[in-house]
Amino acid sequence: MKNFKKEWQITKNWQLLFPFLGILALLLSGFLIAKLALKKYAIDNTILLGFLSFFIAYILLNLVLKIFIKLEYKWNINQRWEIIAVFLVFSVTGSLAAKISGPVTEFIGLHQLDSKFWFWIFRILIIYPIYQVLLVAVGWLFGQFTFFWEFEKKMLKRMGFKRFFKN
Repeated sequence: MKNFKKEWQITKNWQLLFPFLGILALLLSGFLIAKLALKKYAIDNTILLGFLSFFIAYILLNLVLKIFIKLEYKWNINQRWEIIAVFLVFSVTGSLAAKISGPVTEFIGLHQLDSKFWFWIFRILIIYPIYQVLLVAVGWLFGQFTFFWEFEKKMLKRMGFKRFFKN
């Protein structure tokens, strides 16, 4: 455990929550992907589902660890465990925005559009600002407010809102 804490720069026990949640998220992702794959081929085998879930989670883990190394320096993350928190914020926010988008588009009547093309264009345009607000809010819940606030300011500056932010 000492080596794990040292490797992920964990100084307080509560920070262990993020690697634990990250592993759970990888296992859940592996399970959902395996379930979809087996359903597509009409295979109903629990043992195969379990094996495939762990195999996919292992592949995802290796992929994510490679991405972590690159993004740790690009995003100027202070401690390695924080990058797990950042990834969790992105995943929770994306899932939450997707869940919210259905009722919001139905409330404003977008589901009545005949064209799927315009439906998706309007849906993305409506959900995008909601996602941005959720990103900062969920980032705050995960203790990463500063990172996501700076992330938002940088994105807004790139979109042409430079005059609203100093520095």
